Amino acid sequence: MISGVLRIGVDIGGTFTDLVLTDREGSTHAFKTPTTPDDPAQGVLDALEKAAGALGVDTRVLLSQCSHFVHGTTIATNTVLEGKGAKVGLLTTHGFRDTLEIRRGWRANMWDHRSPWPEVMVPRYLRFSVYERMDKYGSPVTALHTEAVAEAVGVFKCESVESIAICFLNSFLNDAHERQCEEWIRAAWPEAWVCRSSQIAPIVGEYERTSTTVVNAYVAPRVVPYLRELDQRLKSLGLKNSLLLIQSNGGAVSVEQVGLRPISLLLSGPAAGVGALRFFAEVCGSRDLISMEIGGTSCDVTMVRGGRVAETDRLSVEGYDVVMPAAEIHTIGMGGGTIAGVDVGGMLRVGPKGAGARPGPACYGLGGTRPTITDAQVVLGRLRSGRYADGLIDLDIDLATRAIRDHVARPLGIDVVEAAAGIIRMADQSILHALERMSSERGCDPGTFTLVAGGGAGALHATSVARALGCDSVFVPRLAGVFCAFGMCNTDIRHDYLHFFRRSLGAASAQELGSAFDALENSAEEALRQAGFNLSDSSFERLVDIKYNGQQWPVTIPITEVWHDIAAVRERFKGELARLYGYVVPDGEIVINALRLVATGRLPHVEANKVDSSRAVATPLECRAVYIEDAREVREVAVFDGADLFPGYRIPGPALIDEATTTILLNPGDVAEVDAYGNYLITLGEVGEKHVV
Repeated sequence: MISGVLRIGVDIGGTFTDLVLTDREGSTHAFKTPTTPDDPAQGVLDALEKAAGALGVDTRVLLSQCSHFVHGTTIATNTVLEGKGAKVGLLTTHGFRDTLEIRRGWRANMWDHRSPWPEVMVPRYLRFSVYERMDKYGSPVTALHTEAVAEAVGVFKCESVESIAICFLNSFLNDAHERQCEEWIRAAWPEAWVCRSSQIAPIVGEYERTSTTVVNAYVAPRVVPYLRELDQRLKSLGLKNSLLLIQSNGGAVSVEQVGLRPISLLLSGPAAGVGALRFFAEVCGSRDLISMEIGGTSCDVTMVRGGRVAETDRLSVEGYDVVMPAAEIHTIGMGGGTIAGVDVGGMLRVGPKGAGARPGPACYGLGGTRPTITDAQVVLGRLRSGRYADGLIDLDIDLATRAIRDHVARPLGIDVVEAAAGIIRMADQSILHALERMSSERGCDPGTFTLVAGGGAGALHATSVARALGCDSVFVPRLAGVFCAFGMCNTDIRHDYLHFFRRSLGAASAQELGSAFDALENSAEEALRQAGFNLSDSSFERLVDIKYNGQQWPVTIPITEVWHDIAAVRERFKGELARLYGYVVPDGEIVINALRLVATGRLPHVEANKVDSSRAVATPLECRAVYIEDAREVREVAVFDGADLFPGYRIPGPALIDEATTTILLNPGDVAEVDAYGNYLITLGEVGEKHVV
């Protein structure tokens, strides 16, 4: 039984739907069910039913005691990836009809001139230019011609357009024409979805603003009805409060509030890891963490530096550019279900394609025949044959061996174990590069960070990758396999505000800055008040986008403590610029580009409860033949049951630890110690130190 539910977090992954429940006594319960790609909501309800059954209560009783139900969803991302969004019409200022197609003319790889751009979300015949104009100061120059709007709407109706994006020039300075246009459309066509750029992305940059607004219009008719329906289904089953959704920034927002900007859910699932990282940063006593969360489909890398999660406001999903505050997460297609094979040149390849939830890896016995990373781990003895995750999957070593033999070993002329080891070696290399991109490429020494291994597969790769990265230690949460779902139980409500504020830093007075921030805070306070938060439950962080005059991209720095001290703001900017780019311009003119405000409504967080120790000696479950990478050979390795390990236990490598949601691999020289909270801190040995995987 449970003692009053505090919060439920549900994360829909590519293979499993994870549910974590925390009760008022501080106990945490984790459950997994298969993901249902055709009906994600059913996966949520299945997870709830399983949790209720395990806890001995009815689903209605469980939900009636739930104070906060937090959900991470991939529906917005999948809508873009699968090209299944709404038919969108675009209204722009006359002369800017092709902004969306021209883009900015630059590529991520400047030498690649042949790869085509993704198909434009709004074809040219559905892009209409309207006579209207605001000048560079936001003053009206040409009035809005509603006749042109009426003509465009007539075409949109005939072409079965579902959603309309409005993006007028300089509307981030004065949105009067956009608001007038929206009001006219809503009066003439109430059924249409309408998204205006001044509400979605009030930023400088015509292309970025247009692209962001169009993507929002593209996903809204698919995402919002699903979320509203799920919210109603949960309420009909007893949930009292509105469903909360994880945004790309790692904070939560209600269904009602996300309806305006569903684009904020593009990183909904992996961004929930932010809440988990903040919790484990306190538990393991480190303010510098870099995490690798590896599930069945992907590896998500996130960095915490000085207690702050790295953030960005520029995302690219399948080549579509979006500007929206988000946790900076680097994702690669490298999960347990990632497929390996031999290309036409006779070279081993691993990823990025995956086997999905069904048929999944060959060893699942669900019809898959292509070898995956999970199949390689089974062949190498790191995963045992048999049932996992409460019987949800049954790993078959014969099926795994056959898949690797037929598709990798024979084409390369090597034995099956060597082929499996090669698959893992290549996977580790890809994961290492992803970690380096988030650390050393951003001016941080990864050797000073603790690597956090999350996801069901993270702890199988962590020690090898950490050693190659130069880290001294690895932290593995006992709930690693439900990392993001747990993070949902440790997050807060968050709203982001942006205000264009173009001033030279020397010309901006503290009073002027303070007045502008006060106006943003007033809006934020009202939004949080409507959500049921008092000022005592709220906090506000002030930041500025700042750069040298002529510099293309600004740097965002917090100024909450020093906003009244312009000299301190200047020095903080120079320090961040030096870290990122390795230089400063001592006498360069510094300009403020925009003001940002992060408003937080604090929710109750998970308490870190210490675990009582009741045994002095840990006894292995068995000894199993496991391939050891450093020795390039198979050895007999002790296997421990994580349920038998208590605080203070020290497990030397080589060894395996089977946890409820993950498996931990210790290489020779590694030592895992169970901390006071039941998690694992692994000190890396010297064997093979910093070798290239």
